[in-house]
Amino acid sequence: MLVLSRKIGETIWIGEDVEIIISEVKGEQVKIGIRAPRRIEVVRGELRKDISVCNTEAVIKNLDLLKNKL
Repeated sequence: MLVLSRKIGETIWIGEDVEIIISEVKGEQVKIGIRAPRRIEVVRGELRKDISVCNTEAVIKNLDLLKNKL
């Protein structure tokens, strides 16, 4: 993992298309802005974990439905 120190107003670029801007630091909280093309999905880490769990549950339910039809 790459770890960088940044100050308010400084940026980080990922590739040619994604820019991350440090907009505010308050205590332990950091506010960031992200400029990226619409085709790039931006999801908070905790939501990504929830989505993964929901997707797994949906697959299991669909497998159970298929087993019942066979």
